[in-house]
Amino acid sequence: MNILVIGGGGREHTLCWKLSQSPQCKHLFAAPGNAGTATCATNLALGVTDFNGIKAAVLEHQIDMIVVGPEDPLVLGIHDFFIQDPLLADVGVIGPQKAAATLEGSKAFAKAFMKRHDIPTAAYAEFTSETVGEGEAFLEQSQPPYVLKADGLAAGKGVLILEDLNEAKKELRQMLLENKFGKASSKVVIEEFLKGIELSCFVLTDGENYITLPMAKDYKRIGEGDTGLNTGGMGAISPVPFVDDSFKEKIEKQIIIPTIEGLQKDKTPYKGFIFIGLIKVEGAPKVIEYNVRLGDPETEVVIPRIKNDLVEVFKAVQDNRLDKVKLEVIPETSATVMAVSKGYPEAYEKGKVITGISEDEMIFQAGTQLIEGSILTSGGRVLTVTSFGENHHKAVQKSYETLSKVNFEGITYRKDIGFDL
Repeated sequence: MNILVIGGGGREHTLCWKLSQSPQCKHLFAAPGNAGTATCATNLALGVTDFNGIKAAVLEHQIDMIVVGPEDPLVLGIHDFFIQDPLLADVGVIGPQKAAATLEGSKAFAKAFMKRHDIPTAAYAEFTSETVGEGEAFLEQSQPPYVLKADGLAAGKGVLILEDLNEAKKELRQMLLENKFGKASSKVVIEEFLKGIELSCFVLTDGENYITLPMAKDYKRIGEGDTGLNTGGMGAISPVPFVDDSFKEKIEKQIIIPTIEGLQKDKTPYKGFIFIGLIKVEGAPKVIEYNVRLGDPETEVVIPRIKNDLVEVFKAVQDNRLDKVKLEVIPETSATVMAVSKGYPEAYEKGKVITGISEDEMIFQAGTQLIEGSILTSGGRVLTVTSFGENHHKAVQKSYETLSKVNFEGITYRKDIGFDL
């Protein structure tokens, strides 16, 4: 079959790398893709929310299935766009419809969903510009640290954790009255701060059945020891050493099953990935957030561990027979380390020549482009190096050894991935 992967980051390169290994994948395309996807797919110069352009490409290349990587097209309704167009209705879409994608598109919607279906999460309240005074009063009655979340999509930057009450009030006013995060902060969720250790849980569902993928732990802060500004992710490890069978069972019974059943009770069709951001608090799992797609850079450690033919798994999602799929997982630990541009996550440099990329290693490209035969940096997060090992120490060490051979001007990466395990 012919498959189109929507997106152009490390997640999409990893998906293309895996899909291209399937004998069932005839032609593979990526839109817009990057220099990495170009090694295993045909890149199409299309924006991820250019639905009409994507439609034209799907018809031209006789695409049988699209796999949606990033959240924006899902929240904007790309799945609905396909269902509602008679020319596209037979094309399989891996990614939920717009109603279900609101789980990521609106923090308030997700919190209400969790409350409705008794899924453990932090206590919260939501506020708008009309109720900013009530929001300030709510903060006064809360204990620090204060957690403020922009309701909508804010490119991973819409969450603030503040120790000072006056600063929290000031930020609340900026978010609600001065559009600090644009439309995303027209509503703000103020949440109880949860103290614990975080992890990422990935579920693939056909709307009725589900499989739980390997869990992962990612590292968001730019600085070692989890310091400095938040990023899209600086590295990840899978499996998570502190997730034993007992904790896994709690996650399944208290969170995964109620989530799948909740979608069914709400009559919300869902075909695709559910990313559940979890935190372990005194031995119990609680949900921090839902995403309606795979996380990045967790994809780069989760997908390489899956032995199954990914095309066959996605076909099972389309045909509502995911209960017939037995997930086979490589038992070794995988670890990935992200190399970023100088200055990231603030203003960063672009157009630097990358050397040392070997096709013999699992190097997944994110912010790269191919110009006149050279691979150049084009984004903040540039590439990620994944390796296997018998434990996370050895896997991480192998990734660092590979990364030491890769170079571009201003290359930056954390040297302590897995430090807290």
